[in-house]
Amino acid sequence: MQTLREWPRRSRGRDRLETFRDPDLARFRPCEIPTPNGFLISTRPETPSTASEPASDDAPAVARATWRDAPGLVLRGGFVGAAEGVPGISGGTIALVVGLFDRLIDAAGQLVHAVRLLVGVVLRRHRLAEVRAALAGIDWRFLVPVLVGMAVVLVATLSTVAPLLKQHPVQVNAVFFGMIALSLLVPIGLMPHRFRPRDVALTAVAAVLAFGLTSLPRVDIDQPPLWLVFVGAAIAINALVVPGVSGSFVLLTLGLYIPIQGALAERDLVFILTFALGAAVGLGSFVKVLQWLLHHRRQVFMATVTGLMLGSLRPLWPW
Repeated sequence: MQTLREWPRRSRGRDRLETFRDPDLARFRPCEIPTPNGFLISTRPETPSTASEPASDDAPAVARATWRDAPGLVLRGGFVGAAEGVPGISGGTIALVVGLFDRLIDAAGQLVHAVRLLVGVVLRRHRLAEVRAALAGIDWRFLVPVLVGMAVVLVATLSTVAPLLKQHPVQVNAVFFGMIALSLLVPIGLMPHRFRPRDVALTAVAAVLAFGLTSLPRVDIDQPPLWLVFVGAAIAINALVVPGVSGSFVLLTLGLYIPIQGALAERDLVFILTFALGAAVGLGSFVKVLQWLLHHRRQVFMATVTGLMLGSLRPLWPW
């Protein structure tokens, strides 16, 4: 392999660079050592390439979506919505499996940032141009189809899959158990480094926590107070975006799952708006932390997710 080296040469009163090939210098890199001619070269050998190993835990870059991608995104968003409608299944897990998780978290983080800027405009701390720039940075061609698919299928799931789960619990749970167990390979495959002893410890701790959470007794509340609806929505929305933790199961534990179904059926706007406000506050408070973990502590995050998914298999055990 030959390396180009440039040396200055005087010509007609001006400096001109003449390029030549020197095979003997192929092992060296330019650095700041002056030569008699005033040019900087190096006698330091090139270190072996480490391109095969990831330099950081940052998530891989993904191109922005186009409207041609919309049908597939609606379908994948529907899978996430279906998971959220079934207690014990984590929508975050399905988002990870179908390849939506990273982009959803990034889009949610950008949306939260834009909303905060909008609040700053109202308080006269930011300019409207900043809000427009933040909104323009959101990949709407990705976010809108995914949210549409999630919303439509979630509403359909609450009236179809949930009754099916009551009529055939063993068969349905067996299917979900197999799906989640096989999906454990997904976060392991998304780790930027090999599975290390520290990752094994994190996975074990997360599995124990998830097992304990899913072992909590369920609570039945006929008419929950609005403050509980608000707090429950803030907690459940965070469970929705974290793989391995089921938002529906959290609502069941808090006694809000059945009241929410009733509010949707009766179109109780006060209940629905309170729940939506709590979900927005909870998501805005947590999504930035989750986004930072994905981009700066990806190995730790994926190891923890693996443990959460493993522990969440307990309520799905069909026998």
